[in-house]
Parts: sequence; structure tokens; C-alpha cells
Amino acid sequence: MISRDDIEAAAQRIAPHVRRTPLWVLRSDELGLPGPGFEVWLKLEQLQRSGSFKARGMFNRLLANPIPAAGVIAASGGNAGIATATAAQALGVPAEIFVPAVISPAKRDRLEQLGARVVVTGAVYAEAFAACQQRQRESGALMTHAYDQAEVLAGAGTLAREIESQAGVPDALLVSVGGGGLAGGIAAWFAGRTRMVALEPERAPTLHAALAAGGPVDVEVSGIAADALGARRIGALAWEVAQRHPMSSLVLRDEDIVDAQRWLWQSLKLAVEPAAALPLAALRSGAWQAQAGQRICLVLCGANVDPASLI
Repeated sequence: MISRDDIEAAAQRIAPHVRRTPLWVLRSDELGLPGPGFEVWLKLEQLQRSGSFKARGMFNRLLANPIPAAGVIAASGGNAGIATATAAQALGVPAEIFVPAVISPAKRDRLEQLGARVVVTGAVYAEAFAACQQRQRESGALMTHAYDQAEVLAGAGTLAREIESQAGVPDALLVSVGGGGLAGGIAAWFAGRTRMVALEPERAPTLHAALAAGGPVDVEVSGIAADALGARRIGALAWEVAQRHPMSSLVLRDEDIVDAQRWLWQSLKLAVEPAAALPLAALRSGAWQAQAGQRICLVLCGANVDPASLI
């Protein structure tokens, strides 16, 4: 069970190593959104160290545990691996990262630049994770999980703590979900004080499927955000948090996600990956609608993308 005390402890532990990212307060019409006016908070976590919110959890995981001589090991669609490699480099320990074949070239290049040993294996994240587990048993390295470890969720929860310190508690918060580490950490911090809206691509609906089935189930993974939101099922810890602090769930079309991603680049010069564009996509497509005068927070969770692909 992840508590606010766990998140407070994580915030103190990782403070010297992560960035306090900006939060922009805009009018809804500044984002080209029709209908009654409301306030939009853009939490620019794509500017976080390593290019995504994942740095919070990975620094917390490494700093909270003794690191063996073999260093650290992770499986990732990209962002968790980049964050693990970033933390390992900063702390002076070796990193080995297992990635699926769907990883973007930009993310693989970044991993190699950070000095990590990169192993490409499997078609999707779950297959890379299985290979990573086998290697961890052989090497004894400290394993970081992309979303299903207590330290990782607590680290992600520091983002919510930071939002509250910057602007207060929003009326609703829209956040992307893959394995659920970010949504779980945020929900654990706000603990029912804001409406949580979990967003997933229609071809990777882990939380949506779990809510329908009454518990975590495997889903097929494909589509535009598969490298970042490519978990096959919702994490056990995130699911536990979702039972204590319920959140609504929406699935979005790939074309709406791409539309929002390109709008952010062309209109605001914010280069984000597809996973980070889901909150704006929900508003632009009309899948979720705010009420007049509300304060809505959109978490832009990652930026490991080639801006040339957004033109």
C-alpha cells in the first residue's frame, strides 16, 4: 500500500537528482478547445530529467536500496529504461536494459548515449520483461520495474505533490495509463481530493479491461503508443490504489492522439511522445468534457520523440 508518507519520503530522497518541472496555467481557448471556458494546467513533465516522469521512480528505487556490483537491470519500452540508465549513470553504477523490437530509434539511441548495455528482444514489452527476469536471476543486479514496485509508484507520486505545491488541487486530473505507475502514484497522493481520469489508447487498454473484468487481465498491445504504454496488464500496485481511490477510464483512438501530439508541437512548440498527448486528445476529441470554470490538470508525461516526426 502506497501512502502519502511514502511519497513524502521519496520527495526528500530524490530532490537533489530530479527537476521541479514547470506548470503552465492557460485558458481553454488558448488550447483551441471549444465550449464553456475553463482553466487548463499543463504539467510539463516531459522536461523532467531523462525526458519523462519515470526518472522520479527510478531514482527513488536506486537510492532506497543497496546496489550490487552487477549494477541495475530493467525491461522497458524506452522511458523506464532511459530513466534507469540516467539514474545509474548519475550514481556511477552499470545498467543493462532489455527492450522490445517496437522501441523507437530515438529511445534506443538515448539508452546507448547513457552508457547502458541495450538488449533488444521480443516483440512487445512483456517478452522483453521475461528475458530481463532471467538475466537478473543470473547476474544478481538490482531490478527496476517500469511500474510495479512500491518505490517506483512513490517516486511517481512526487509529481502530484509538486503539482499541489505549485497550483493547488485541480478539479480533475487527466493522466495516461500503461502499467499504471504514474496514475497510481498520483492517486495515492491526492487520495480522492481530485477527480482522476485515466486515459489509454484503444489498442492498449490495461486499466479499462481490468475495470470491466473486475481485476487485472492480459490485453493485446499495439498501436501508436505501444512503446510507452505497452504493458500487457495493469500493475498489481496500481490496481490496489485504484480500488481505494477510484478513477474513471477512457480509451482514445490513435488518430486523436496523433492530432493532439501534433497540435502541441505546432501551436506551443512542445515536443511530446504519443503517450503524453492523451490528456489533450481527450479534450480535443470530446471524449471527456470539462465544465465551465473548472481547473483541469493535464500531465504531459514524456518527450522522448524526434520532433521531425511531428511535422
